[in-house]
Amino acid sequence: METTRQRYHTEVDNNFHGGPLTGVSQVDCHRKVRHAEDQIEAEQVKSINADEKHLVCAETVLSERIGARIGKKPYRCDQCDYSTMHKKDLFTHLVKKHGEKPYMCRECGFRTAHRPSVYQHMKNHTGKRPYKCEHCNYSAAKKPNLDEHIAAKHTGEKLYMCGECGYRAVKKSTLSRHMRTHTGEKPYKCDQCEYSAGQKCSLDIHRLAIHSGEKSYMCEECGYKTVQKCKLSRHMRTHTGEKPYKCDQCEYSSAQKCTLDIHKSAIHSGVKPYMCGECGYRTV
Repeated sequence: METTRQRYHTEVDNNFHGGPLTGVSQVDCHRKVRHAEDQIEAEQVKSINADEKHLVCAETVLSERIGARIGKKPYRCDQCDYSTMHKKDLFTHLVKKHGEKPYMCRECGFRTAHRPSVYQHMKNHTGKRPYKCEHCNYSAAKKPNLDEHIAAKHTGEKLYMCGECGYRAVKKSTLSRHMRTHTGEKPYKCDQCEYSAGQKCSLDIHRLAIHSGEKSYMCEECGYKTVQKCKLSRHMRTHTGEKPYKCDQCEYSSAQKCTLDIHKSAIHSGVKPYMCGECGYRTV
């Protein structure tokens, strides 16, 4: 079957070898010989993108090619001096250099820099949970969530480890939060004062405690009030004596997870991450 390129060559060859350029101007001949590739590429672009919601315009592709030949960079970043000949390069620049997140979930406003991430996220709204746990009835919309579930509930494996102090976590997000204790990064900023926090929950607590003054959770035993439900739950254990956090290496148990973590570090791992810069004394 004759291709588009072959049709162009055949027509041009006929004009060149069939005698004078009767009926075909020299400009038309020039276009066919010199720019046939551009026309073919434009047709291919239309074909490739025919099923896309937003078609790539052939004129845009050709304009970019012309711009490349004469050195123009029409696509400019509005946040810095960067400019480029290609729209897709500007898009990549905005995502990598300025943290732009162009893809947004219409259901909840979740934003991301990557289109596949939106598709994965949307499963949270559709209710589809294709990833099934082989040990129980748990199912997940995303495979990483299933992996974390299996590690946390069935194997006890902590896949993610801190290279600074050896801290291990079941979830990657938990390790990311932990790493801020080493880097000092505090990305969550209060919009009412200069306070910033390493975790969003800390910022939420700050806003409630400092700016709203509201303490919605109260202990019925002693009247203790707090801005966090989890803090009230921990407080209630001082009345009930409950110690839900069990050590998997001995019979020790505690009322708070942080106390169990300290126990494991001190008794079972021997790791002492905190050191005095004056004398070298170390502690957990």
